[in-house]
Amino acid sequence: MRGRSDAPQKKRLVTAVVVAVILLGILYLYHGSLFGLQSSGSAALEYGSRSLRRLGVGVDEDADEISSKLGQEDGEDDFVPKSFLVCDGRHSELIPCLDRNLIYQMRLKLDLSLMEHYERHCPPQERRYNCLIPPPPGYKIPIKWPRSRDEVWKSNIPHTHLAHEKSDQNWMVVKGEKIVFPGGGTHFHYGADKYIASIASMLNFSNNNLNNEGRMRTVLDVGCGVASFGAYLLSSDIIAMSLAPNDVHQNQIQFALERGIPAYLGVLGTKRLPYPSRSFEFAHCSRCRIDWLQRDGILLLELDRLLRPGGYFAYSSPEAYAQDEEDLRIWREMSSLVERMCWKIAAKRNQTVVWVKPLTNDCYMQRPPGTQPPLCQSDNDPDAVWGVLMEACITTYSDHDHKLGGSGLAPWPVRLTAAPPRLAELGYSNDIFDKDTELWRHRVDSYWNLLSPKIESDTLRNLMDMKANLGSFAAALRDKNVWVMNVVPEDGPNTLKLIYDRGLIGTIHDWCEAFSTYPRTYDLLHAWTVFSDMERKGCSAEDLLLEMDRILRPTGFIIIRDKQSVVDYVKKYLSALHWKAVATTDSSLESKDKDGDDVVLVIQKMWLTS
Repeated sequence: MRGRSDAPQKKRLVTAVVVAVILLGILYLYHGSLFGLQSSGSAALEYGSRSLRRLGVGVDEDADEISSKLGQEDGEDDFVPKSFLVCDGRHSELIPCLDRNLIYQMRLKLDLSLMEHYERHCPPQERRYNCLIPPPPGYKIPIKWPRSRDEVWKSNIPHTHLAHEKSDQNWMVVKGEKIVFPGGGTHFHYGADKYIASIASMLNFSNNNLNNEGRMRTVLDVGCGVASFGAYLLSSDIIAMSLAPNDVHQNQIQFALERGIPAYLGVLGTKRLPYPSRSFEFAHCSRCRIDWLQRDGILLLELDRLLRPGGYFAYSSPEAYAQDEEDLRIWREMSSLVERMCWKIAAKRNQTVVWVKPLTNDCYMQRPPGTQPPLCQSDNDPDAVWGVLMEACITTYSDHDHKLGGSGLAPWPVRLTAAPPRLAELGYSNDIFDKDTELWRHRVDSYWNLLSPKIESDTLRNLMDMKANLGSFAAALRDKNVWVMNVVPEDGPNTLKLIYDRGLIGTIHDWCEAFSTYPRTYDLLHAWTVFSDMERKGCSAEDLLLEMDRILRPTGFIIIRDKQSVVDYVKKYLSALHWKAVATTDSSLESKDKDGDDVVLVIQKMWLTS
């Protein structure tokens, strides 16, 4: 009888175990797909990053014994992985802070009408990836500049929807293994070069050259498409920051960077663009699908903040030639807005209008009381941009610029080495500037000597200076066929305005977070004391190494210039990251370099194999 009475219990137990196993299996499959498991079953995205645990970021209070120091003494806990997992191939284009899947998973409440979903939303520490981003199948070393302006390997960016969607506008054409860029656009079917010349003609610039004898150097192209406008400006010694979000026209910026054209993922949404005031001589919007009238003109006022005294805004859009009643309404309202902003029409022809900003504050001061939009308050710092919300107000000029009647910048290329007028705002002297320029000229010469066995004249194109200071690293590369994204840390001196005054481009960034770009963007990264800064801030150096690997192209280079303990720390990770040390040198051996504590480590990224 007891045997019979135990049977139901055993059945219930077996049933419970089976149900538990099934539930665990479902949970495993669910979380495996959520976290991106590889076909082998190992986690592709290891949330709860090992780097955070090892380096003391975001750990429990009882984990105080874990050191966050980069240069640990022997015997201390300094675990280094022998290898990193390779992310699932579906993540080959992962941009951690612009990841729509993350936004969905975290159920962020964002206002889609304000483009908040295209702004930066970085993963919390426990959700950061901890794997190497693989290239897509068939990836090849990118075509070299200047050929890359006109063609790229299709396998490197295997997306052809834009070629079909814009087939009547000459954006791009698929030809066999390549994608070709004829130089067309929505408003310049016959080529960006002819369109650029027509704008220069409208403004009566000599020889129809938008360069305007060196007075036009930095340009912001908003909603840039595949950046053919910026591509064709380069031959005129004009450098454009081509800007577009990772929106329904995905991969626009990825195509631009693959072509070797300066570009950045960003959007006119709720926050200021990461550039100081008075950074650009010229802004451009060709059918960029932006509602400039929204929120009291706040987006147009952001452009106004970024334009220099006397700067231009070229607008090519149906509203400019008003074909129907709705276009007429928009044109009337936009004309009224820019008039109250003290802009004037410099030229108008066919589908394009060019407005010009005033040179002084006189017009602002003469507006009737209560005129909208208002002037910004005196405590509104126009150069504060990292995570700062836009304001619907007019940024007036400094007393210096007002009295000068302009920015006082020398024409390009003289401005590259001339002391910028805004040096004094940061407390720097002309002598400090000149010495910095000379110092980095010698350092860059030394770098090139170290790299010379590994590179040809066309090996490098897209470069990044991860801590640009005054921009002298980029200035020293003037005679090389490269461009440099100058990055200024968000918590340091805001020297980015000096970099733009030199005729260079860049952005503000916090290296505790991922950069706003696609994987495999840059050919060379220069990290001067960046790791020491990470140690000071308590951020994960391991996460930074993974991020550098993400944005570096296969066979690309990294130059780390830092203290000995940092270099020793990085060397421990070379094998795990599939990196190879190319050269190491003590900075004291460099000519005229008195900073003898620095050590220079040159690294090359190897091909990632499965």
